[in-house]
Amino acid sequence: MTTTPWPAGIITSLANPRVKAVVRLRDRRAREQAGLTLVDGARELLRGLAAGITVHEGFVCDDLLRSADGHEAAYRLRAIAPTWTVTPEVFAKVSFGDRGEGVLAVIAIPGTSLESLQLPPDPLIVVAEDVEKPGNLGAILRSADGAGADAVIAASPRTDLFNPNAIRASLGTIFAVPLAAAPADAVLAWLRGRGIRIVAARVDGSALATDTDLTGALAIAVGAEAEGLSERWAADDIAGVRLPMLGVADSLNVSAATAVLLYEARRQRGLPSPARRGSR
Repeated sequence: MTTTPWPAGIITSLANPRVKAVVRLRDRRAREQAGLTLVDGARELLRGLAAGITVHEGFVCDDLLRSADGHEAAYRLRAIAPTWTVTPEVFAKVSFGDRGEGVLAVIAIPGTSLESLQLPPDPLIVVAEDVEKPGNLGAILRSADGAGADAVIAASPRTDLFNPNAIRASLGTIFAVPLAAAPADAVLAWLRGRGIRIVAARVDGSALATDTDLTGALAIAVGAEAEGLSERWAADDIAGVRLPMLGVADSLNVSAATAVLLYEARRQRGLPSPARRGSR
């Protein structure tokens, strides 16, 4: 069946009310009040559409569509939602980043409840506590996607999970990796209640990650950029692990540390079956 695109409207004025409404979504409070966020970029939008995001409206600047992904994203956006054709000047106003790919969507913020997570047997989970920078959250999600993690849980996050910068930094993998958020104590109780073993990345961890069993049902906890994990993750039933640091610094950036730990876990666990990879 051929999908009929929505009738196209044209916006040329920077003072257009729809332009002003999109610009307001750069602010976290406005996003949370509206339940909406921005997807700016072709790959990000295509991955979101593949995951079934709900699109409220779109903005396309045909003059800026220079890639196959850009043209595909624009076509699909126009096929499913009211999509406004805009000038380069208007697109520069509404776009969140500086990549200028010519396609932007306003979407409903996906749900992030812990109870909605559907996990396979022996899941590999990342728990990121107090992470503040959207770019680091996005990078963690990208590593989780690459290493085949089954979920990312933001414990007491300081940024909104679907911040447009997090979406951009994840290259749209934020829509492919199951994602949840909850207060840190609730996350701990949830993991313990499901018998999921926890290892915590700490500079004073008692064992190297390479010497630690990272198989089975496992959550790898990583902490904020400056302070690291809170003391709640130093409980007796949580193993503290560290990475070898051979220079003057005592730790890696949280997203880099997460990537190293995830791929060590993947090395120990082996590659997932094609069926499991396709179900994520």
